[in-house]
Amino acid sequence: MAFVIEMLDIDKSFPGIRANDHVTLQVEEGSIHALLGENGAGKSTLMSILFGLYQPDAGTIKVRGKEVRITDPNVANGLGIGMVHQHFKLVHNFTVTENIILGLEPRKGLVVDTRKAEKRVEELSQLYGLNVDPRAKIEDISVGMQQRVEILKMLYRDADILIFDEPTAVLTPQEIHELMGIMRRLVGEGKTVLLITHKLKEIKAVADTCTVLRRGRLIGTVPVAETSEEKMAEMMVGREVNFHVEKGPAAPGDVVLKLEGLNVKNAKGLLGVKDVNLEVRAGEILGLCGIDGNGQTELVKAITGLQPVESGRILLGGRDIAHLPVKRRLDLGLGHIPEDRHKHGLILDFRLDENFVVHDYMRRPYARAGVLDTRAIGAQAKKLIGEFDVRCGQGGATPTRSMSGGNQQKAIVAREIDRSPAALVVAQPTRGLDVGAIEYIHKRLVAERDKGKAILLVSLELDEILDLSDRIAVIYGGRIVGVLDAKATNENELGLLMSGSTNKVA
Repeated sequence: MAFVIEMLDIDKSFPGIRANDHVTLQVEEGSIHALLGENGAGKSTLMSILFGLYQPDAGTIKVRGKEVRITDPNVANGLGIGMVHQHFKLVHNFTVTENIILGLEPRKGLVVDTRKAEKRVEELSQLYGLNVDPRAKIEDISVGMQQRVEILKMLYRDADILIFDEPTAVLTPQEIHELMGIMRRLVGEGKTVLLITHKLKEIKAVADTCTVLRRGRLIGTVPVAETSEEKMAEMMVGREVNFHVEKGPAAPGDVVLKLEGLNVKNAKGLLGVKDVNLEVRAGEILGLCGIDGNGQTELVKAITGLQPVESGRILLGGRDIAHLPVKRRLDLGLGHIPEDRHKHGLILDFRLDENFVVHDYMRRPYARAGVLDTRAIGAQAKKLIGEFDVRCGQGGATPTRSMSGGNQQKAIVAREIDRSPAALVVAQPTRGLDVGAIEYIHKRLVAERDKGKAILLVSLELDEILDLSDRIAVIYGGRIVGVLDAKATNENELGLLMSGSTNKVA
């Protein structure tokens, strides 16, 4: 059996945390090998060691049977190893080609030969079915297309061992399906793919082998075809996981959040939300679903004050908040788990404990006479870290930027649910989270509903919408095209409404 990669007995520690504890990983050539584990289990650390971003404290790495020292990403590139990071490394005002050739610019005399590079990018794009326009600017293309640019960056550098770090965390279901096809095509062309993920469905769909890590330790390596999702989930979390949300029937009360004739412009200056009327009642979860780009983002931003309203009203407890500043809306009882955790959810240069109190730092118990009470802030951080199992090396003092994406997400969810606002707008709450964390967060959202809170849930995961919602609104082309009883509908009916092919309203 030929192993293209062998990482033997790898050890790596950071202040307060052992990220990899004697981990061994062996990857067969020409396979898709998944690396599965909870948020903070050490998956990204192990792959960052393979890519030369970190140095192991102990252990051996072999590439194609030969022992190597990968001191930096250039050494990794030289060995044919490439990596697509969870948060892309692209220059937004450069073209696709300019990003791909950065650091490897082909020259014609003293001038960069962009035309030659464009031709090569186009050839690679066609060979692997990526359909990327080499002349497009990064800022003008979708997130899914940006990911393809990152893949092309690796292929342009002749990488044949490709590492994908949580590649589907920011993709729509359609883009995920296309990415799976691209991975199979890459392997068909002789490449080897290492896939860091915690989405069991995707592992079952595309991977040959799966290695499971838990809290930095190797739990085991299993053939995917012979291992059930339940078994892999148990290996990952250390207990049985319930894949279905346990919830009783809703008892809806008064309307808490109401949208009347709402119109909002999108980034292109066109109406992205068109004459939307919607009600969310106390004690219910209203799911909002649609194919990405149909107005969900603009709708959420308008409700939470991140985007101006063209016309219409947003009523919170009967009061029009459509033109109030963000802080005032929060004070009046609005909560927000945002779609973009880095842009709108966290201040990455703050510590974790500071992020937990970012809405209420000027109030008791976190401040007295205008002076921060660090003891009270620390106690709050300790409580939320424990309740929501936020993995962080230095407790509340952990720099937020240093945490894994999934743990950053847990921190935002913990802060917003703990505030227990009257109306909670929840956008992609479990994006980038493992099954154990998803199970807990779903439980907490249902508990908020049962306390009489109004929850607007926006998700691209249809399973999540169907499992959590009491009613489901479907948005297409910026308009609400149907409001359905969650118990009386299914993925097929929602899919039809989402694609605009029928206008059935229940």
